[in-house]
Amino acid sequence: MPQRTVPPSRPSPQSWDRPPEEAEPSAPFSAPPCDLEAERSVLGACMHAREAWDEIQQHLEAADFYRPAHETVWRALSHQHHNGDPADPIALIDALRTSGDLERVGGPAYVQSLATLSHAGGSSAYYAQIVRRMADRRALQAAALRAAQQATDPGVEPERVRTELETSVRDGRERANAAGGSRLARYATDGWSFITDTGADTEPLWGTREQTAWAEGESLMLVGPPGVGKTSLAHQLLLARLGVYAAVLDLPVAESRRALYLALDRPPQIARALAQGLGPADEPKLRDRLAVWSGPLPATLDKEPHLLAELAAAHRADTVVIDSLKDAVSKLTDDEAAIAYNNARQHALREGVQLLELHHQRKATAEAPRGQRPVLDRVYGSTWFTSGAGSVLFIAGEAGDPAITVHQLKTVTGEIGPLPVIHNHDRGTSYVEQSLDPVTLLRSATDGLTARELATALTGEATPARGDVERARRRLERLVKSGLATKTEGAAGGSGGGNQARYRPSARHLTAAS
Repeated sequence: MPQRTVPPSRPSPQSWDRPPEEAEPSAPFSAPPCDLEAERSVLGACMHAREAWDEIQQHLEAADFYRPAHETVWRALSHQHHNGDPADPIALIDALRTSGDLERVGGPAYVQSLATLSHAGGSSAYYAQIVRRMADRRALQAAALRAAQQATDPGVEPERVRTELETSVRDGRERANAAGGSRLARYATDGWSFITDTGADTEPLWGTREQTAWAEGESLMLVGPPGVGKTSLAHQLLLARLGVYAAVLDLPVAESRRALYLALDRPPQIARALAQGLGPADEPKLRDRLAVWSGPLPATLDKEPHLLAELAAAHRADTVVIDSLKDAVSKLTDDEAAIAYNNARQHALREGVQLLELHHQRKATAEAPRGQRPVLDRVYGSTWFTSGAGSVLFIAGEAGDPAITVHQLKTVTGEIGPLPVIHNHDRGTSYVEQSLDPVTLLRSATDGLTARELATALTGEATPARGDVERARRRLERLVKSGLATKTEGAAGGSGGGNQARYRPSARHLTAAS
């Protein structure tokens, strides 16, 4: 926001109803830098006007508040606003009471005192800048104290101290270390809650529990050479998240509340591609539930790890599409940049943001032999990009070719594909070519199929690789488990070695197909 030379009037000091266990800092150097009046003013403004919240939350996050009670109130405000619920004092007191936090923040009287502050018109964003500036100073203070302690330790190399201090100054916002133990522990949980409440039993964002293409809380990366339909597939997933489609590539997609599309490269081309197949009936959803950022970000995500989550919060988005990583990270081949980006990715995921990332393959392997299964090494850049991703889908094919193949290189549950896919460029949609669908192949085979025969049909290779055979076997086993196929064990030592079990369509499936 523009710099202001004359600050607005500040709220006059009042007799605050403080939580009994908290005390004001008594002198500038006896406590970390803070401005509690500015914190109170910000919280009060957010209770009265949605417009104030929309502006302030672009500058702040919960960890920026010095007083733990203020951080708790901010989180409650965020929950109310993001859910579209009232955030006035009465509603906020009820929300804090429901969560068990009301007495910890000072009770109803303290919440009411925040709401009754007098605010100069248009000053809330100015106070938010004060809160943010104080948080940054606390971060720098903590970094300086840590560096001073390390500098007196004979076992620590001076270069290490210098590097860590420079990193702290560049990032500017080491919130966890700056705010004390309560902040350090705010994302921790007990072991039982961790294994039962981390989403292992939730429905996927895209796919089924048996075949998950995009899991909640884990990013999905779409990879491929230019012109094979990455953007088209990403748009279909985006529109499905907005409720325009129910499924993509025959796999169901869960609907979201609101999405942010980072059109970082060639926004006009992205706009033309997104417009395919849409009409006036789709206008309300696109206006209300989709925000698009056009052009470069204010900083690359490896340089500002908090920026991704902040962008999502600013636009109230629970889904973010990054098109593409080459425009969001300063140097894709640099391991440190990739690790820093993964930090940004995980920070956003921790805040409940679902990520869809578009990325490119290595140019040197663009002309891979037909039928050869791509591997993670074909993804361009540092290996840490794919290491931190939840699912990686690779789109293989020629630029402009309507027929492509989708491979899942990194799985969440059961592997998906390879899927033979046909793009309808006029409508911006894609569908699975049923002639190469395992169920269709099984039904058309005179005497069923072995895993090796299915692998040959799917890859086009007379001698499929061992991994392709094993993947075909798993797909056939899933058909048996779902009742669509039966399995007859073969004799050991058959063609190709091993037990050549043969799979045939079940009677129920044949009846349904006819």
